[in-house]
Amino acid sequence: MTDRIASVNRDTLETQITVSLNLDGGGKGVFATGVPFLEHMMDQIARHGMIDLDVSCQGDTQIDDHHSVEDIGITIGQAVAKAVGDKRGIRRYGHAYVPLDEALSRVVIDFSGRPGLIMQVPFTQKRIGSFDTELFWEFFQGFVNHAGVTLHIDCLRGHNAHHQIETVFKAFGRALRMALERDERLGNAMPSTKGTL
Repeated sequence: MTDRIASVNRDTLETQITVSLNLDGGGKGVFATGVPFLEHMMDQIARHGMIDLDVSCQGDTQIDDHHSVEDIGITIGQAVAKAVGDKRGIRRYGHAYVPLDEALSRVVIDFSGRPGLIMQVPFTQKRIGSFDTELFWEFFQGFVNHAGVTLHIDCLRGHNAHHQIETVFKAFGRALRMALERDERLGNAMPSTKGTL
């Protein structure tokens, strides 16, 4: 099996982003984005997904965080797609339930090749510190469009908005880990009756 690593650069007039990752890493995260709360959430992806994830971004945060958050999601999606390759031998599907105190979230992912996001998170606040909770949709939409996955995100309960979104990101990391694991019984076969994903 080859190493499942990738680096992607994405440069626009709004953001300059570099993402490097190792899908078979040890959960190490390195972040320099100018968006501290998103960095805290991406650290959950790295730790719970056992993905080494290095993300740097120079963005127009003097306007707001929108472009940086969306474009980071896009670039991580591109890097995951590049690292996983043709998807032979992976489990393809992953799911996780994760609690944090009163909050509970469920995330289900399919490396189907068909981008789709269904996200039901009834945030109890519009902002967490200075971070606009609406931007999480933009992050995950960017990710699914460029990773080519179907992603269902449901926060089932919770009254603390920080807990709500942290359970989402932890569950996302764990669902990613499950879906991307190599399936020994599958060998190098394609996990689809279509023969391609």
